[in-house]
Amino acid sequence: MLGVLIALLSGALMSVQGVFNTDVTKNTSLWVSTSFVQFTALLVCLAAWLITDRTSFGTLAQVPDKYTLLGGVLGAFITVTVVKSMALLGPAKAAMLIVICQLAVAWLIELFGMFGMDKVDFSFRKLFGMLIAIAGIITFEL
Repeated sequence: MLGVLIALLSGALMSVQGVFNTDVTKNTSLWVSTSFVQFTALLVCLAAWLITDRTSFGTLAQVPDKYTLLGGVLGAFITVTVVKSMALLGPAKAAMLIVICQLAVAWLIELFGMFGMDKVDFSFRKLFGMLIAIAGIITFEL
């Protein structure tokens, strides 16, 4: 149950952050806004690290799949694409498309066992659920 609540909180925070970032971008620029978002995220993470953890940053050298260290690079482009999509489509349409794409890509990652994830069997039920979600977006937009 805790996982569900955290996931719901994550979705809510992402939607609010997207709206905030889009507004900041209107008064600055896309890259200034994104840089500010990433910088303030760094400050919060460093403060949380100082308070709770203090694991050595040297442990990053022990990460076996070095490509996984590109999460921050992806984070910058996530911020940029969320801002642009919300500016062009509005928060509701952008969020729906973002979530459906997240779901589809996550399912493909599981189906093919990519990036070290456990491989799952294909399920027509999951495919049907994905198609219903896509139909829901189409219905919402008509």
